[in-house]
Amino acid sequence: MKSDRLSIALAVALSVALYGCGTESEQPASNVPATTPSTEQEQSAVVNPIADKVAAYAEVSLQADLSHLSDGDREAIGYLIDAAKIMDALFWKQVWGDRQALMAKIEDPVTRRFVEINYGPWDRLDNDQSFVEGIGERPPGAQFYPADMSKAEFDAADLADKDSLYTLVKRDEAGELYVVPYHQAYETELAEAAALLRKAAAVVSDPGFAGYLGLRADALMSSDYQPSDMAWMDMKNSPIDVVIGPIESYQDALYGTKAAFEAFVLVKDIAWSERLARFAQHLPALQRDLPVADPYKAETPGTDADLNAYFAIYYAGDANSGAKTIAINLPNDEEVQLAKGSRRLQLENTMQAKFDTIVVPIADLLIDPEQRSHVQFDAFFENVMFHEVAHGLGIKNTLDGKGTVRQALTDLASSYEEGKADILGLYMIGKLGEMGELDAAKLHDNYVTFLAGIFRSVRFGASSAHGQANMVAFNYLQSQGAFNRDPESGRYRVDFDKMAAAVDGLSAKILTLQGDGDYAGALAFRDELGTVGDTLQSDLDRIQAQNIPVDIVFKQGRAVLGLSQH
Repeated sequence: MKSDRLSIALAVALSVALYGCGTESEQPASNVPATTPSTEQEQSAVVNPIADKVAAYAEVSLQADLSHLSDGDREAIGYLIDAAKIMDALFWKQVWGDRQALMAKIEDPVTRRFVEINYGPWDRLDNDQSFVEGIGERPPGAQFYPADMSKAEFDAADLADKDSLYTLVKRDEAGELYVVPYHQAYETELAEAAALLRKAAAVVSDPGFAGYLGLRADALMSSDYQPSDMAWMDMKNSPIDVVIGPIESYQDALYGTKAAFEAFVLVKDIAWSERLARFAQHLPALQRDLPVADPYKAETPGTDADLNAYFAIYYAGDANSGAKTIAINLPNDEEVQLAKGSRRLQLENTMQAKFDTIVVPIADLLIDPEQRSHVQFDAFFENVMFHEVAHGLGIKNTLDGKGTVRQALTDLASSYEEGKADILGLYMIGKLGEMGELDAAKLHDNYVTFLAGIFRSVRFGASSAHGQANMVAFNYLQSQGAFNRDPESGRYRVDFDKMAAAVDGLSAKILTLQGDGDYAGALAFRDELGTVGDTLQSDLDRIQAQNIPVDIVFKQGRAVLGLSQH
């Protein structure tokens, strides 16, 4: 696959304007000369180092060709964007609280812009460091739990639904903990969002999508999301789509349980989706061939899973905070996965933007020139795609019969699930090459591009689930000789034979920890390998010095798409 075959309707613009998220210097404040600035602009740069952080984001216009859509589908997109904006406001409440009160305390427009990017005063790509004076560390429980609640108090509390993905834990006037479902805590906002989904359902062209929208509206008002997840899995033919509601639990660093609100509004690339469809049929065979003992692959993945490519036209809430998602694997509900499988949505315009603006210049800097030609968008696309496919493989329930892997690994579950998907994605690409479904000769492209992609991802630090997963993979693969670093040039070179063996080894390690529900073992493995070493940090500093964007931000909405305002 060539990048120009994606027909991506994307406008990528790097700007050096104050809000433009361009590529000005990323040098730390300590490197700024101590001389007196000669201009007002230079003085601003010295006094406010946040300007460099804002400028380190490349701005991308989220566009897509809507001309082939029916009038009803175009109208529905407007309603879906409006509903997504409500998810955005709810996400602010979950991770910070009163957005307007925070903004009112900040006079500097650059800092205000950085708060908007991060949905709060903590830098999501710098280990959640606070950048607003007077605000301390990010609370691990965000606003899902009382700030003064200890784990011991929570564990001892006999409260129905306290572990639910869709409840808040609060403290009453007497100091006792109690539980409030999302649909009660955010009733006004969710009712408005549900009404917008029903308006969209009334005008869309595909009956299956209309049915999903109606069930999703019901779910917002009841916190029962499984029926709508099932309907979403059955919905195959709509040219537009929306992912909306409380979905991922990364924001809950205390227990990894509470789901955060987000939304993606999407337009399907029908031609490319048809090419991807054939891979889903191989999931059972790939599961049987996993490089781990039979008990850890005894579950049978759903065969109704599908792969599709989309143009993302709106991000909101959790999806829009910090590093931007380039692919989606849902639903997270293990029962739905076992019954229906999963849907994997490749966000090709966002993916292309990140590859062009971030991965390519990183590879130019850190990959051995003899292997630089292996860094290809085709491989990047496949690595991301099969990462999402790999979420559906492995094991969902622990072998001791005491519950799911998520329940057993609690706060470590997300990082291990991401790590599993990363490494099994590479494993699957190799297997599909052996089966003749992919070009086996290009596996080396996948390996080298995977390494370049790790450098991109670990710039976010190791505080997120993805960051921890990438660091474990990097350090494990390096320990097995899968790649080496030339100390003179500071460039990396993959050993292809050792990489294949290391991929098998790490796959087996993660799948075993998950199947055993071995929290202590998982914690020890994460603590051993989940940190950024001094040498790698020096290389990340080199990336920073080259003014390579840390991520992207979006110019998006009705006006960007040429849709009328309501």
